Amino acid sequence: MTDRSSDSNPQEDHDREAGTPRWVKVFGIIAIVAVLLIGFVVFTGLGGAHGPQRHSPSGGAHGASIGT
Repeated sequence: MTDRSSDSNPQEDHDREAGTPRWVKVFGIIAIVAVLLIGFVVFTGLGGAHGPQRHSPSGGAHGASIGT
């Protein structure tokens, strides 16, 4: 009988097949960086003011009707 254990290393075959695919790791890293960046912007206030007043005119007439 021939000893086949010297032909190929079973550990190499196992390492090649097992584990998380590279694209999953890259996607996970990108997602973590995005969440950290969004959290940083929210907690530091770098995103500016948000809410209904952000889109209203900057003039002093709040609630004034047009045409009266």
